[in-house]
Amino acid sequence: MQTLRRVRLSRNGRKRLYQVFLMVFFVLNLLAFTGAYALTHFSAPGHFSVGLPRPSSSKRPIEVGLEYTTQRIAISQTEWLETWLIPVQTSPSQGTVLLFPGNGGSKAKQLLAPAKSFHTLGYDTLLVDFRGVGGSSGNTTTLGAREANDVVVAMQYAQRLKLKRPIVLYGVSMGTGAILKAIAQKEIQPDAVILELPFTRLLDAVRSRLRAVHVPTFPLAELLVFWGSVQHQLNGFTHNPVMYASQVKCPALLLQGERDRWTSLTEINQIVQNLHGFKKLVIFPTAGHDLLVTVDQNLWKQSVKHFLKEI
Repeated sequence: MQTLRRVRLSRNGRKRLYQVFLMVFFVLNLLAFTGAYALTHFSAPGHFSVGLPRPSSSKRPIEVGLEYTTQRIAISQTEWLETWLIPVQTSPSQGTVLLFPGNGGSKAKQLLAPAKSFHTLGYDTLLVDFRGVGGSSGNTTTLGAREANDVVVAMQYAQRLKLKRPIVLYGVSMGTGAILKAIAQKEIQPDAVILELPFTRLLDAVRSRLRAVHVPTFPLAELLVFWGSVQHQLNGFTHNPVMYASQVKCPALLLQGERDRWTSLTEINQIVQNLHGFKKLVIFPTAGHDLLVTVDQNLWKQSVKHFLKEI
């Protein structure tokens, strides 16, 4: 009788343990699904949404002394990219720089400051809002995976306009991943790239952000990438700028903050080692994951100026 009771207790214990496991599994996946949605969707002003506020382009180039025209690049009947074309006014153009923002950024928020510096160096600039932000269509981001297609569209647009070569692609954070993927998988051929605050792998980027808020990375990071992949019908686990870099043969300048808590210098060196063309890495000793031209304008401008003379 006692043996039978122990068996029943053991079965009940296993059943409760199984129920707890299912509950934890369900809660973790619910949190990951909601989190992935919130991190990759933007809400329009005045509308309730789980997503982050949609990055806008309220500030205009004219406010920082730059003449510009707004251009809209049609992708389909319902999708487009909004751009600002800022030509050099006082001297012959030295070339064209296409600028792409980071996650949660827009051409107004992240690209005006570097565009002004490129302008003083004699380069025409085309500032691009990825789909989902600023004046472009949509309300989602895929952290550089789908945005690679936007880089291709912008590059083709610059070529149709016959903008002055060399054509240089400049990206901040997420924008660097989109640029590298566009070169590796879409076979575009810019004359050079400038990669500011790049990340190495999407999964590692998610892990670093969880660590920053003292949340265990496993299995939540994997679940976030999994559900984000499902929601956007792509494979986030293969979104890997380190591997993309192995297909880059044009000159490349990497700009990195030494105190960047999202990406270590060891990870940055993985990208550098995989690049096949002329390459240079410049470390900003006092900067974190900040727009570097706003941290040390002199170092940024001198680094970019010397690099552009090499291409």
